[in-house]
Amino acid sequence: MVLPFALWGTAMAAMKPLLTGASPLTIAWMRLLPAGLLLLLVAVLSGRSLAVAAADRPWLLLFALVDGSLFQGLLTQGLGDTGAALGSVLIDSQPLAVALLARLLFGDAINPVGWLGLLVGLAGIACLGLPGPLLGHWLLEGPQLLGDHAWSQGELWMLGAAMAMAVGTVLCRYACRHTDALVITGWHLLIGALPLLATCLVRPALDPAAAPFWPAWSGVDWLLMAYASLLGSGLAYGLYFWFASRGDLTSFTSLTFLTPLFALLCGLALLGESLKPLQWVGAALALVSVALINRRRQLWEQQP
Repeated sequence: MVLPFALWGTAMAAMKPLLTGASPLTIAWMRLLPAGLLLLLVAVLSGRSLAVAAADRPWLLLFALVDGSLFQGLLTQGLGDTGAALGSVLIDSQPLAVALLARLLFGDAINPVGWLGLLVGLAGIACLGLPGPLLGHWLLEGPQLLGDHAWSQGELWMLGAAMAMAVGTVLCRYACRHTDALVITGWHLLIGALPLLATCLVRPALDPAAAPFWPAWSGVDWLLMAYASLLGSGLAYGLYFWFASRGDLTSFTSLTFLTPLFALLCGLALLGESLKPLQWVGAALALVSVALINRRRQLWEQQP
């Protein structure tokens, strides 16, 4: 269950350098299209039918547009425009929205221990993603410390992406009611890529200053794109929505709080980076958060 979040944490790092040679929407459709084809191929090889039940088709289209086109478009745009680590904190805040939607639509229980776990998780990703001096001054002086730079355009893109993914996670359950979750995920990635692809095809003709349709990447860049697509999307989304289509949405999506932790640990292992004391605190808080949310029923029932 943890693997999708580990793949997402490293895929974000893989996509960031690609933005220097391609538009955000190009990276978005290149991430979705091969991943969707891969999942549909896996479905065929495993003996599944690619047919989607008639009752699921409207939900699939909505799921693809919200979680595929909208989420990936906002995410890649925010990845290029985010001027501070606040963007990564915002994108990983979506478990709060999922918890509220799951409580409203599916009756998932969120007791005080669960809410405490969600707040601890937000504190954890803030410690992991925000610079220590900024976080310290913000706690002492309040949001006005940041002035006009409190919310850059990039942060707003990321916040929109977080909300789109939260809604998409809930829509997945409706789209998978009569159709296999792997098939739905593959189609949703493929269909979601089409509006992004069409936009990238038309834009150079309308705007001569726009980035070319086909990026001039190096071999290493194409390897990074392949990783972000096949593993960071195909495998990650296949597992994520398979788990999201069954079980407790609040407990499962709480693992999103671990995504920035995996990104930092990847840098620690592969790039020789080191974690600062505040980031170690954030890592501990993220782990405590996941434990509280997943054991909220047992812990609450033990109260006198």
